[in-house]
Amino acid sequence: MTIVTPAHAWKQMSLGNERFVAGAPAHPHQDVDRRNELIIEQKPMAALFGCSDSRLAAEIIFDKGLGDLFVVRNAGQIISDSVVGSLEYAVGVLGVPLIVVLGHDNCGAVKGAIDMLGPDAVELPPHIANLVARITPAIRRVAGAAGLFAPDGTLDPDSVDALAVGREHLRDTIAELLESSELITAAIAEGNLAIVGANYRLGQGRVLPDVVVGMIE
Repeated sequence: MTIVTPAHAWKQMSLGNERFVAGAPAHPHQDVDRRNELIIEQKPMAALFGCSDSRLAAEIIFDKGLGDLFVVRNAGQIISDSVVGSLEYAVGVLGVPLIVVLGHDNCGAVKGAIDMLGPDAVELPPHIANLVARITPAIRRVAGAAGLFAPDGTLDPDSVDALAVGREHLRDTIAELLESSELITAAIAEGNLAIVGANYRLGQGRVLPDVVVGMIE
């Protein structure tokens, strides 16, 4: 049985994204035979934790098919117990060698979190407010470093670099995942797992790696 390494898994993910960017997807593993192969068990090559944004369809942008990816998504890719548990299942039970944590530009959750700190912020429904508030630490670092906060603690949302906030939040997400899961950190230390934090560019269709934990080369 072939063992898929973190490096091999990331290479296959990268090649799939290159095909998607070029407009020449192979659409692998999407036929009846593949469907039948997966009836008894699954053996995905990677887990992906990303934003729920409808423009971030994981199997499409990485040109993968049935059984290739174990996908976990929520608005703004916010860590929670259910997310950590799902990713631990992917690593500990399914044996995936790679976790991709995927953010993107023009993220509604990031924008909502930034808007919450504006002087004329509209109150959000509580569940949405609690979700996007998890992005606030990244905003405070980015906006604070740029001196954008007014004395009353508000800021002009249009002055904030949302891309920079998204990158900071991506790093926070990975740090929180590692802090939350001994299983995942142990798998990385043993060389059996890597995490790639990446940002997806909506206009280009390209996935750009930003943070790597573990060995992918």
